[in-house]
Amino acid sequence: MEEKALPENPQFLIHDFFKRFDFYNDDQKAKIEKAWNYLIKKTDNLTKDDGTKFYLHPYRVAVIIAEFELDSDSVVIALLHDILSIDNIDESEIEQIFGFEIFNLIKNIEKVSNVHFSESTLNHADAVRNMYFALAVDMRVIIIKLADRIDYMRYIRYKDEHTQKVVSQEILEIWAPLADRLGIKQGKNELEDLTLKYLHPDAFQQIKSIVSQKKEERAEYLEKTKQALYKAVSKAGIDVSISSRAKHFYSIYQKMRKRNKEAGELYDLLAMRILCNSNTECYTVLGIVHNLWKPLEGRFKDYIAMPKANGYQSLHTTVMAEGKPLEIQIRTNEMHNIAEHGIASHWLYKKGSNKDNVDVKDLPIVNQLQKLCEDSISDEALYSEFKNNLLKDKIVVFTPNGDVIQLPQGATAVDFAYAIHSHIGETIASAKADGRIIPLSTPLKNTQIIEIITSPQNHPTENQLSYVVTYKAKSKIHAWLQANLQEPKVQPQKREEDEPQKENRSHKRGKGKKEQTSVHSGKIRIGNTTNFVMTLAGCCCPKYPDEIVGYISRARGITIHRADCYMYKRIPDADIRSVDVEWDEL
Repeated sequence: MEEKALPENPQFLIHDFFKRFDFYNDDQKAKIEKAWNYLIKKTDNLTKDDGTKFYLHPYRVAVIIAEFELDSDSVVIALLHDILSIDNIDESEIEQIFGFEIFNLIKNIEKVSNVHFSESTLNHADAVRNMYFALAVDMRVIIIKLADRIDYMRYIRYKDEHTQKVVSQEILEIWAPLADRLGIKQGKNELEDLTLKYLHPDAFQQIKSIVSQKKEERAEYLEKTKQALYKAVSKAGIDVSISSRAKHFYSIYQKMRKRNKEAGELYDLLAMRILCNSNTECYTVLGIVHNLWKPLEGRFKDYIAMPKANGYQSLHTTVMAEGKPLEIQIRTNEMHNIAEHGIASHWLYKKGSNKDNVDVKDLPIVNQLQKLCEDSISDEALYSEFKNNLLKDKIVVFTPNGDVIQLPQGATAVDFAYAIHSHIGETIASAKADGRIIPLSTPLKNTQIIEIITSPQNHPTENQLSYVVTYKAKSKIHAWLQANLQEPKVQPQKREEDEPQKENRSHKRGKGKKEQTSVHSGKIRIGNTTNFVMTLAGCCCPKYPDEIVGYISRARGITIHRADCYMYKRIPDADIRSVDVEWDEL
């Protein structure tokens, strides 16, 4: 949502802050006030491009952090997160006043702020990697940066149209999915809605109009269904809290695209949430709901028994209530806290040390990000893996023993095999999903039980690179191919014996045709022809008059090996994809 302009009086602002967020004790208030006074001292005479005071943005970010109910240290960091952008600021003074931990987090936020996610970013040597290191060091860096992006988007209307679109696209591709992965739902929803306004303004205005027009009708319907639910659960002696809402704009927009319908044609735009006191009550209330209204087939999901990767737990069902589809979420109060705050709940003020809540180290994205930063891969590969896999929706599949494996959507049995162990990935021969053989290239489905069949004769193939999606699978397959077959990436070195072939590289097939870049060998033939695409294998480097054999590869035409080549003999389908070749001595 967009905010009204704040008054610029520093005393009023800090007084209003403590009035709104009265859960901080005196010591914590003193710490926050010290950071505020330092910020005012250093920036009181500074303004932003739009003419507003410099300190207003950090203040608004601190307000968002307090709305998340994070601890006082997080508020201090939020107030000072932009301080290092000021000229002639004394970094040692900040560390001396506020301590090394807070200063270090401010430095890491600065690293994130100095990098924008785009292809051009990849030209900067270590910019991307340094930013990911900063994110992996402490998740508060991400939370405060998310708050920074939320505030920026709330006031982006003052920027030019180009900036609005570029920043909105970055938010939609990176920061909103990142908020989702960390379970910060309220931040994710707001970021998505704000980007919709600038990337698809017509759709935004249409949805806004539809939602506004039916506000009274919606309120009457939701109140009626809410009272029916209260009456039903009270008979069972269960105390619950029920809230209702319209789905956020971006969610409606996604439904419009998926179903190819206008906003006015959609009916399941309403959602109701029921908060219970225990897991048992959640399932009992689910039964009451299904007795009250008919559930829609295929619309039930149990995220309590099978939580999402970000720790989210809830029961989801969609029912036909009073002739309209109604999505209902059922969860405990603790689950709701995690659903709203996600990883942020680790630093919630009301939880003290919070070791009883979401453990940051248990979140897969944190472990994956730290592992990526430690690996010796290019900045481009790091960026690609982060954007295309870590931020993708996840699926959960099981081993035959019941172990849970989380993979990005689109992952295959080969990705699954490598996720279990590299050796299993290298020797995978076939796979079963729920007891049935599936092609290795078929994307896996959520909750499937996957069984891998291995064979010592099998090894990675170049074809697997075309359908695996995880970084581990790609890097392991590529490394094996380079170390063993070498065909996919390594070309043979030039030798004197190869010189006659150069003439064929410039051979033209006809007038007006482009020059051929593939090798058409006049020295090797199949039957009576020498006109075919050929590559000399880098593993054995065949040369005249070695005994040779041809292998029909998928990407490089006929690959020529020496007949006694050890690597050729290890290719599992060599017997069915081989062709007789010989040196052409004519």
